[in-house]
Amino acid sequence: MNLLLLTTFIILNHVCIGYSSPANPLTSDDHQLHIRKLQEFKPSFWQTKPVSTSRLYGVSLYGADPTGKTDSTDAILRAISDAVSEERVGLLMDGITNHGGVQISLEGGIYKISRPMKFPVAGVGNIVISGGTLKASQNFSTNGYLIDLTTFSSSSSNKNYNYEYITLKDIMLDCNYRGGGIRVVNSLRTSIDNCYITHFTTNGILVQGGHETYIRNSFLGQHITAGGDSHERDFSGIAINLAGNDNAVTDVVIFSAGIGIMVSGQANVITGVHCYNKATGFGGTGIYLKLPSLTQTRIVNSYFDYTGIVAEDPVQLHVSGCFFLGDAFIVLKSVHGVMKGVNIVDNMFSGSNRGIDIVQLDQKAGVFNNIDQVVVNNNNVRGMNLKATIAKLAMKGNGTLWSVDFNRILVFPRHIKFVQYTLMTQSNVFPNYVLRNISNNKVLIESNVAVEGTISVTVDQGLSI
Repeated sequence: MNLLLLTTFIILNHVCIGYSSPANPLTSDDHQLHIRKLQEFKPSFWQTKPVSTSRLYGVSLYGADPTGKTDSTDAILRAISDAVSEERVGLLMDGITNHGGVQISLEGGIYKISRPMKFPVAGVGNIVISGGTLKASQNFSTNGYLIDLTTFSSSSSNKNYNYEYITLKDIMLDCNYRGGGIRVVNSLRTSIDNCYITHFTTNGILVQGGHETYIRNSFLGQHITAGGDSHERDFSGIAINLAGNDNAVTDVVIFSAGIGIMVSGQANVITGVHCYNKATGFGGTGIYLKLPSLTQTRIVNSYFDYTGIVAEDPVQLHVSGCFFLGDAFIVLKSVHGVMKGVNIVDNMFSGSNRGIDIVQLDQKAGVFNNIDQVVVNNNNVRGMNLKATIAKLAMKGNGTLWSVDFNRILVFPRHIKFVQYTLMTQSNVFPNYVLRNISNNKVLIESNVAVEGTISVTVDQGLSI
């Protein structure tokens, strides 16, 4: 290895001396000729295997073209292969080798690729790929992913996870309408940080199985736009598809896609996300929770910009601190009629005074008949219809019957579980009064004598019995 390094140094210095010596001045044409020879010489010299004294593998040393004019697939795959070829001391999870944070650098280039970037074997971990742009060529498979954390074979001795602690950061992925951006399958503790993923037709990021993929500070859009796009009706695909458990999406912008985030795994958390991917009026959805009866999702401090949330049979769903703009709303969709442990609290809704409810029920497949611990409350609304599971009303009357109608505000059409009422009067009469009926969200109270006064009623649809 030392001899090879010495030879490299001598050859490169010899070429440089040829045009830099004052005793042998060169013309401009001669200078350009030597430069071209140097450029031709480097990739041909490294055709065997580059020698790296550090743990950083620059893909240009392997012949990758940073201008994006020629295909760099094989060159980048060789860099990845060399980066994981050395045996390292110590393990992460059983069967996964710790590669010490070895880095595959894209060196700020734009590289055209025709096949997915994959590791040659499973069972590797603590690896970083960063710093450049990958663009799919016209030959790229329409169902492939530019960076694909799957395996060619089941070469990992770990039965649950193929990879651990893989970091993808500071990368732009241009799918060129030829498939998806990143696929993470059965991986543990994966980080996707500061990535820009565009022109996907399937998924910008797909997470399948595995555990704890964290997607942070990233931007995803099928089309590069900043809102108000004339082709918004045609947006399709899914920006982030979480088909695994215990993942997190934090501080992410989704600016064009049919669905912003699809969730079909348990115990995921979404925070600080801005979805303006496709307006609800055009058939889009900001976040779609497609895991009936096992939702277990927390959506907090996020911004839904003309697109909202759909949750199928939500069980343990928390939506809090979010801002819904442009008549965006939340749909609770019945699949098997189950809704339990749902909190929709402390959000802001802003609309256009078109009479749109902030929370809506989709009961086309059947009514919700198994409802427990549902709280829709403390939301503030402007230009939309406030809906809640807890409501208070007061009305004046003079007689023996008071009928208080809560249909305008209550979420469920017939589900009052708790009523508290008080009759206030300034007369000297002390009537007896009783609750007669709570059907159809109307509370009927009757007194034994006619009296002028005000009846105050509080109802709750979300209490357990």
